[in-house]
Amino acid sequence: MILRSVNALREQLRESSAALREVYRNPGLRRLQLAWAGSIVGSWAYTVALIVYAYDAGGTSAVGLIGLIRWLPSAVASPIASVLGDRYRRVLVMLSADLLRAAALGVMAASVLLHAPTAVVYALAALVAVLSTAFQPAQAALLPALARTPEELTAANVSSSTLESLGFCAGPALGGLLLAVSTTWVVFLVTAGAFLWSAFQLAGLLRTDEPPLRQEGERSLLRETADGFRAIGADRHLQLVIGLFSAQTLVNGAMSVLLAVCALELLHLGAGGVGYLNAAVGVGGLLGAVFSLMLVGRRRLAGPFGLAVAGTGGPMLFIAPRPTFGIAFAAFVLIGVSNIVEDVAGFTLLQRTSPAEVLARVFGVLHSLFFATVAIGAVLAPVLVHWLGIRWALVVAGAILPVLTVATRVPLVRLDDQAVDRTRELDLLRSIPIFTPLSAPVLESLASQLVLVEVPAGEAIVEQGDHGDRFYAIDSGEVEVSVDGKVQATQGPGDHFGEIALLRDVPRTATVRAKTDVELYALGRDDFLGAVTGHAGSAQAAEAVVGARLGVSAV
Repeated sequence: MILRSVNALREQLRESSAALREVYRNPGLRRLQLAWAGSIVGSWAYTVALIVYAYDAGGTSAVGLIGLIRWLPSAVASPIASVLGDRYRRVLVMLSADLLRAAALGVMAASVLLHAPTAVVYALAALVAVLSTAFQPAQAALLPALARTPEELTAANVSSSTLESLGFCAGPALGGLLLAVSTTWVVFLVTAGAFLWSAFQLAGLLRTDEPPLRQEGERSLLRETADGFRAIGADRHLQLVIGLFSAQTLVNGAMSVLLAVCALELLHLGAGGVGYLNAAVGVGGLLGAVFSLMLVGRRRLAGPFGLAVAGTGGPMLFIAPRPTFGIAFAAFVLIGVSNIVEDVAGFTLLQRTSPAEVLARVFGVLHSLFFATVAIGAVLAPVLVHWLGIRWALVVAGAILPVLTVATRVPLVRLDDQAVDRTRELDLLRSIPIFTPLSAPVLESLASQLVLVEVPAGEAIVEQGDHGDRFYAIDSGEVEVSVDGKVQATQGPGDHFGEIALLRDVPRTATVRAKTDVELYALGRDDFLGAVTGHAGSAQAAEAVVGARLGVSAV
């Protein structure tokens, strides 16, 4: 039994590693991953320098204040900025954000070098954070558009989270090293260079055929922003995942302050220690990448997501009883392991379940909540330290997420229980030209809406002249298509019918009758039209099918 389990695990890791290699064979995904790497390494190096700058300027309270100054404006800006990722080309949105962030970091370095007031540096830090709110939702929304299969999408999320963990590791370590031999303005300048690297990678994607979503007309920015909130408000599954994400970032905001205080006051490691403990999170993320590979191809992701949420805060409980560098480092490594598993499982769940036309805006709302809760956590942490001391503050912050995970275990189990293997339906949809241009998450969403219909031989499936309310794809068996009682064609597995009545809003133009016992998958009118007409490539493919079929009898 043990040997069988080990072999199964080895085989799963082999298949997952193969999927990860496919990510880097995909030119678009490769450039997107490298751009993300430059952005995240620079961001974490800069964050360490900013925390040390704030601590030197005003102590623990200033560290909490800089968190509030950076993240609260971002919370307001994120849902609005995310509209850019659904309205304009996502590559261009990210490229612009990178160039503007590089410019802001250059000015920040000059401000520190010239001893400008701390308010100037804080304001520039807020600007960089706000600019990032346009980058992240666009990146998350572009990734599934570039992925060719659901497995590649999950593998791409593993890669993104692994690179983020590398950033957690390399960025703070780089920041700590630079702070040990130079000063904060040098770190800010290095971060500007990292953003320029990211922009260089994205420039190579400007010619990528990024399938745009159709726009029915200009709407107000406020109404488009509200679409992300409406999508979440209408789906309790999205609410559960985003709620747990937000709780995690609340604790993460507190942790960023507690980590710095732990390094500087409890462990007496100095400024470099802040970078070393942040690097521990990155080391854990690299280890967590192995576990995340096991998620590739899994349908049941809510369970691992819930366990990972608990693990992103719980290890802080181990630091308080005996605060040593080794224990603190190990605790933050465990948090890093949990972070990457949580990100891969949670982001993939959101990409699978969110409507494609508002995907960037859903991530915009998510990041808005991230920023708001991180800011709240950063403000609450100094209060906890003041009231309880650093040790008990670690206990309180560390207990929140494990308790919350236990409290939500039932809806998480139910969310996992609804996961169904739809490989059969996905393979059928991918074989139909109308759906080929659609991204993997959209296809998964459509597959979940398909209804199996079994029809015995001789029975009519649709009648000429009837109202069209469904699209049909044949899984097994054969059907005859007839017009005015005359057989025009025979269709078999992989064929489809019913699109003309839906696309042109006309009565059925033919009768389709089961020639043998038939199994079909039916897709409702609204789901079909929403997917096909909402994507330019799919709409063109559908029009080509309609044009070809109108030369003969079709339905």
